Amino acid sequence: MRLFTILISTIFVNNYVVARFLGICPFLGVSNKTETATGMSLAVTFVVTLSSIITYIIHHLILANLGLEYLQTIVFILVIAALVQFVEMVLKKTSPTLYNALGVYLPLITTNCVVLGVAILNIQEKYNLLETIVNAFGASVGFGLALILISAIREQFEIIDIPEALEGFPIALITAGLMSIAFLGFNGLV
Repeated sequence: MRLFTILISTIFVNNYVVARFLGICPFLGVSNKTETATGMSLAVTFVVTLSSIITYIIHHLILANLGLEYLQTIVFILVIAALVQFVEMVLKKTSPTLYNALGVYLPLITTNCVVLGVAILNIQEKYNLLETIVNAFGASVGFGLALILISAIREQFEIIDIPEALEGFPIALITAGLMSIAFLGFNGLV
């Protein structure tokens, strides 16, 4: 039951993008097209889940045992950077169009607050390995859900008449704010 609560909480109630406001850069930067948003969501899911597992193991087997918890952020960033490089190489080889569509935002996964935030919060919440995996996967799904929802909405902006002053990022920010308010409706869920 606890795993289900963690999963639902990270997807809907404590969504890292619309409730914790982490990962706003790719949320706004890659959300022009649903196809690109889906690709970014899959890449982030892979990186967040795998980096959470690796950082959990490193923290508990090395950092905590040696009293080096103060190196946590540096070590976690290094792990995340290595995983992002791996994802970048795989995407470049397997899906050049997605690789080109993601552009500069793919390497920015390294500095995506969601990836580091999930890894650190897993440790702070004292999750065990299974809870860490569920939290990481749920955070990724929540990030993907928010990203795909806003991209679908932003695609519709291309065919409707929007006042010139609101075109581009202004309407995207307004939409993100409204999405955040809408996700508040899930607060009593868990």
